[in-house]
Amino acid sequence: MLDRSLQSVLDDVTARSPHEPEFHQAAREVFESIGPAIRRHPEYLEAGILPRLCEPERQLIFRVPWTDDQGRVHVNRGFRVEFSSALGPYKGGLRFHPSVDLGIVKFLGFEQIFKNALTGLQIGGGKGGSDFDPKGRSDAEVMRFCQSFMTELSRHIGADTDVPAGDIGVGGREIGYMFGQYKRLTNRFEAGVLTGKGLAWGGSHVRTEATGYGLVFFLREMLEAAGTDLDGRRVVVSGSGNVAAYAIEKVHSLGGTVVACSDSSGYVVDEDGIDVALLREIKEVRRGRIHEYADARPSARFIDGGTIWDVPCQVALPCATQNELDAAGARTLIRNGVIAVAEGANMPCTPEAVDALHEAGIAFGPGKAANAGGVATSALEMQQNAARESWSFAHAETRLEEIMRSIHRRCLETAEECDSPGDYVLGANVAGFRRVADAMLDLGVV
Repeated sequence: MLDRSLQSVLDDVTARSPHEPEFHQAAREVFESIGPAIRRHPEYLEAGILPRLCEPERQLIFRVPWTDDQGRVHVNRGFRVEFSSALGPYKGGLRFHPSVDLGIVKFLGFEQIFKNALTGLQIGGGKGGSDFDPKGRSDAEVMRFCQSFMTELSRHIGADTDVPAGDIGVGGREIGYMFGQYKRLTNRFEAGVLTGKGLAWGGSHVRTEATGYGLVFFLREMLEAAGTDLDGRRVVVSGSGNVAAYAIEKVHSLGGTVVACSDSSGYVVDEDGIDVALLREIKEVRRGRIHEYADARPSARFIDGGTIWDVPCQVALPCATQNELDAAGARTLIRNGVIAVAEGANMPCTPEAVDALHEAGIAFGPGKAANAGGVATSALEMQQNAARESWSFAHAETRLEEIMRSIHRRCLETAEECDSPGDYVLGANVAGFRRVADAMLDLGVV
């Protein structure tokens, strides 16, 4: 139950933003956790921190016209929600997917505020994207769309203002096309305006791997805190994109075995362990579907539809999309002996699933902590751009490990302070909220 004062603020937030269920869900999860911080610091309520924090500083919606290879004109909708700059320039990815609307972008941007705060780096929170679907489109069509999208977005971003990155549907190809258009429009090689760039033109080692690697580094800390490790563990990873692939790679390097992964068409089970090189060849090079993995791998089988959470495992890493793991899936995981769940995607577990995991005493790492490695390494890319230097892969990975270890420690220590030992959700929300709220108090009512 929420404190009466928090419930009143949340009611106002949902009334002001109707028809945005994902944003409401993200806000409620934070509000349900921060009661201890509010009770210790009533000045947060007196200064109106919560209603200000829940209202984006700026919301941009714009038309994105482009032509396909047959000369037909299409119009998509572009979004950028610049949520909070209390800790630094707005920072967060761009998502190209048919599901993208204002509510989705607001939920992602709201989560990003606290995720970025947890890193300890000087980055604010924002998110953006479009309802454009790059699947099935040629490189030339994707380029024309990205150029049109950046033509409008370029008015609102900059290294000290707003620094977008990639997300679902936006990888190195899309970042390259957008950066090229930004450079053409501004006549500046402003490397720090986008992150996730190619290594030859201002990118950082480990940025591609960062979210997946960081997720597993956080998972390793969770398991160590519980007195165990990944060695010999059976792991299921949903999704098969960038985050999933590199999470699988890192799990294998630490002694675990990932036996299943998925895409929107179904999932594959490979008792010999997912072959990451084959998976990346199919998904990144061919841009194919997951059934092609089973077609090429004798030890694998493809399951059309169904749910990947039916596959028995000891560790589950949901890395696909929001609300993919529901209460039924969580109960199945619990029956099958899962000991830890960590979110690689943004809010992939429904509130009911999280409740079920908590009630069963399963270690649960929320996305704003567990998948913060991507944005953390984006901030490290910004540091390298500002200094006109490039770090080695080993140095960048070491910095990522240090950041994920510090996030884990911050979550556990904060949960202990709030008399909820081991509650990573409460620890992440309170620690992130306090850092942003303290900055907002210092900056005044702006």
